[in-house]
Amino acid sequence: MDSTSGYASEVESLFERYETRDAAAVHAPWYEFFPTPPARILDIGAGTGRDAAWLVSLGHSILAVEPVDALRMRAAKLHPEPQITWLADILPDLGQTRAKGETFDMVLMHAVWMHLTADERITGMANVASLMDTGSRLLMSQRHGPIPKGRRMFDVTGEETISLAAKHGLINLFHERAESIQAENRAKKIEWTKLVFEKT
Repeated sequence: MDSTSGYASEVESLFERYETRDAAAVHAPWYEFFPTPPARILDIGAGTGRDAAWLVSLGHSILAVEPVDALRMRAAKLHPEPQITWLADILPDLGQTRAKGETFDMVLMHAVWMHLTADERITGMANVASLMDTGSRLLMSQRHGPIPKGRRMFDVTGEETISLAAKHGLINLFHERAESIQAENRAKKIEWTKLVFEKT
């Protein structure tokens, strides 16, 4: 299995689940760290486009990176806002993203990082940091709990991620581990770690 295993076969259920969840509620715990609009935001693993569309509604412009073709193409149709640019690319290399020569005010990686192996996380952090300017912020969440069938996940601690980020000039501003806001996930004892970093 690779980092995207299981997603292409679950497109229908993913859109049903993700698009009915309020993005503002999902991101409330770290919203204070979002940039003042208008900002240029990189959404890595943009999925159904829910977060990208919400960020546009706040006044931002988005480069939405999604490696799963079935997700990306449907998301682009569902969220046709001109402020969202869709791109087929994948961690850890992010080759297409880096080739654009652009840096971002904020990078969002929601429910992505735990799909990467230890070696991929090392490479990925370096490449993500290269897309940030001084003062740019990285917001990332990591899932903990039972691994869904057909997916590849690792239980990555916040402490490990903080240590890795520090090697690339990313200082930790926020670190929280809490139970899921979704009742069905709480029943499975699923928790999430949310982390915010700023590039120095």
